[in-house]
Amino acid sequence: MSLNERKSAVRYSISFKQMIVKELEVEGLTIGYLQRKYGIRGSETISRWVKAFGHHHLLKTIIRVETVDEKNRLKQLEEENKRLKLALADAFMAKDCLEGVIDLANKEFKTDLKKNFGDKSVQAGKQSTR
Repeated sequence: MSLNERKSAVRYSISFKQMIVKELEVEGLTIGYLQRKYGIRGSETISRWVKAFGHHHLLKTIIRVETVDEKNRLKQLEEENKRLKLALADAFMAKDCLEGVIDLANKEFKTDLKKNFGDKSVQAGKQSTR
């Protein structure tokens, strides 16, 4: 599409919208049929009009049917998720505490334990202090 060509936006009057919703309600026509009949583009246009005019009962509703086993499984998964989140929080707290201990030890012994981990000079210092 060139710069000179512009898409035109179609604006529908309130009376036209109300007429479409009335046809949908009174005559029992489908949204798809009305879109084709009047050349209305956009898959949600008529649905928005139905919602705007308060005729929600005309829209399709999704009803979810679950067995008792599915509900129990969902509850188990939610409980497990909660337990795992708490365990993760505990692990982060423990990690933070251990890093704090390492920082204190670094200041106390004037060394960097992370860099010197496994270094013999640090191990020798530990043995001499015992």
